[in-house]
Amino acid sequence: MTHDDLTWPTITSRSVTLDDTGVHILDRRVFPFQIAFVFCSSYEAVAIAIEQMVTQSNGPFYAAGAGMVLAARYAETHLAPDARAAFLRAAAVRLIATRPTNNNVGMAVRNIVDHLDSLEADKSGFADRAEARMRAEWAHRRAALRRVGENAASLIPDGASVLTHCWSEGALVETLGALLIAGKRIRLWCTETRPYLQGARLTSHSAAEMGIPTTVITDGMVADAMRQGKVSIFMTAADRVTMSGHVINKVGTLTGAIAARHFGLPYYATVMLPDPLAKTPEDVEMEQRDGNEVLHCMGHRTASPLVQGWYPAFDITPPDLVSRIITRDGIFAPDALVAAP
Repeated sequence: MTHDDLTWPTITSRSVTLDDTGVHILDRRVFPFQIAFVFCSSYEAVAIAIEQMVTQSNGPFYAAGAGMVLAARYAETHLAPDARAAFLRAAAVRLIATRPTNNNVGMAVRNIVDHLDSLEADKSGFADRAEARMRAEWAHRRAALRRVGENAASLIPDGASVLTHCWSEGALVETLGALLIAGKRIRLWCTETRPYLQGARLTSHSAAEMGIPTTVITDGMVADAMRQGKVSIFMTAADRVTMSGHVINKVGTLTGAIAARHFGLPYYATVMLPDPLAKTPEDVEMEQRDGNEVLHCMGHRTASPLVQGWYPAFDITPPDLVSRIITRDGIFAPDALVAAP
């Protein structure tokens, strides 16, 4: 079996598309029960879609990059040449503000903003050059995620039972693909991941599409699943890894890491690269979402009308609870991270 022979999940193959009309974003709030797309004709519409959780995990990387192309198209069509660069920088600020903790949006917009001089915003064809750069970065990211997956698969033995939390998208899919190519059989356990149920809807569905035996558990079952020996590895993605080895990921990751340490299981975190600009967690803006979101699920209120909610979107797992950080460039102990060249 080769990489091309594998069945790739719907959600990764149809996540975000850009055409002459605008950006089409697969609506993960209703997937897999509906295959619906949110259409965005401006970078502001893309920003709103990201904020409203139409897409998440790796999705904002692709959506934000496409949003920058929409900004470039508008700038070339409607603005004087000397005003285009400032417009794109403003678009970048707006897009980054949508999900400040996750580094994916920042990576996508900097791919355009940091190269405005070479893109020559004051000349015709500027938007086409911005789109070409975005598509090259999309291809580069997919190749890098394949390396992350291959590195992760090297740590997972045949017959392993892997528990994951939330939806790590490209890294997890490529890990599962590398395991299948290697002929390794595993079972995947997914937390449901409140309040948007990414694990129950996105992760589990995608793994099952690839032919991986998959079981969903509630977020509160993690420790007991480990106690009963149903799990041999805890592995998640990371929205950000600091140079100090701290893993910042969907809230609930810390709980899983503590339980894994207690039961003597390894915890692996996958990330494209640690963030060289984040020396410690204090350098990362932690997103606090509307507490009202935890009082609802799939559009229905699930909590008493008399109570309020609290929703820190991410938590911080200290390096002493992390067995290995898996990146595109290799596998590292959390106290031995190196910045990207």
